[in-house]
Amino acid sequence: MLDLCQLHAAFVTRFGAPPAFVVRAPGRVNLIGEHTDYNEGFVLPIAIDRATFVAARARADRVIRVHSAQFDAGDQFSIDQIERNPAQPWSNYVRGVVKAMLSRDLPLRGADLLIDSQVPLGAGLSSSAALEVAVAYALQLLNDLDLLGEELALLAQGAEQSFVGMQCGIMDQFMAALGRAGHALLLDCRDLSYRPIPIPPQARVVVCDSGVRHDLVGSEYNERRAVCEQAVRLLRARLPRISALRDVTPAHLEANADLLPPVVHRRARHVVSEIERTLAAAAALERGDLPRFGALMDASHASLRDDYAVSTPELDALVEIARGLPGCYGSRLTGGGFGGSTVSLVAEGAVEGFMADLVAGYRRRLGREAQALVCTPSEGVSRVAVF
Repeated sequence: MLDLCQLHAAFVTRFGAPPAFVVRAPGRVNLIGEHTDYNEGFVLPIAIDRATFVAARARADRVIRVHSAQFDAGDQFSIDQIERNPAQPWSNYVRGVVKAMLSRDLPLRGADLLIDSQVPLGAGLSSSAALEVAVAYALQLLNDLDLLGEELALLAQGAEQSFVGMQCGIMDQFMAALGRAGHALLLDCRDLSYRPIPIPPQARVVVCDSGVRHDLVGSEYNERRAVCEQAVRLLRARLPRISALRDVTPAHLEANADLLPPVVHRRARHVVSEIERTLAAAAALERGDLPRFGALMDASHASLRDDYAVSTPELDALVEIARGLPGCYGSRLTGGGFGGSTVSLVAEGAVEGFMADLVAGYRRRLGREAQALVCTPSEGVSRVAVF
């Protein structure tokens, strides 16, 4: 990752003039509430202190030139003709954002954009949302647009859904736009209301990258969402007022389980129980009950593994090892699954030993390398330099 001075120099080298400014948008880690966002449920994520940076300058024409320092690759397209670029998949997130802004009749002019990122790709830390929100915010500033954080998040989500083809919920983009330093956000994904919840100072959030990469656009993620929608359609035969699994209680689900094929029932059971766990976990965090919070994390992982079937042997191993280490309150996979990372809540004084032992245990058990890092809750998108 380039520092700000290097980013400035690279921009000049690439585009022949300095950028006007640099913006940053963070990745996120979800503490609990997995696969509930697209079911209009609750999530409890933090924005992390790893971010995507965009250096930007306006152009006088209607051309977008973009270069990724991460991939050492560039792309160029006209605002008046935006199509997917199969040769540069990363640039489709940029193209999608521009197209989403145009679909809202927002006035745009051309721009030069240089992108770099600290957010690991495919690690379940929402590198895509960080990119989308950073690009959208840079274009907002370049074109003197007045967008609220919620609007920015929805615009970025729409770009990923309609252009990239990933039927994601709102959580990732929302945190990239509206994260709060020192806090998790209990987000209601139905109406986008949220409540900041302080992370107790005696606890640390540790993310461990399994090294197993995932590609959610090409994975079973979209299939899981389709199964949830199928469950709602089938349950409406007796519960006509429901519009999402958010509206189904565990008692409702079990009383009407005969309407659902076994796999659909298990998928729905995860979502319905995870929504309840998320609300209980937020309440535990507010009162500083870290053991209770950790137990709910553990239950979340078991549900994701057994009912939603999005875990992997590597993620299961990391979670099992973490739970056996001193100072660990709880551990679970985080993100969409099928690879990526785990998240653990760890006592402050035990963090260094925990990370070393987790990585070593994973190496002994599976012969694989993992990367562990402490994630500090951070602010959402912002401008970090003006030139």
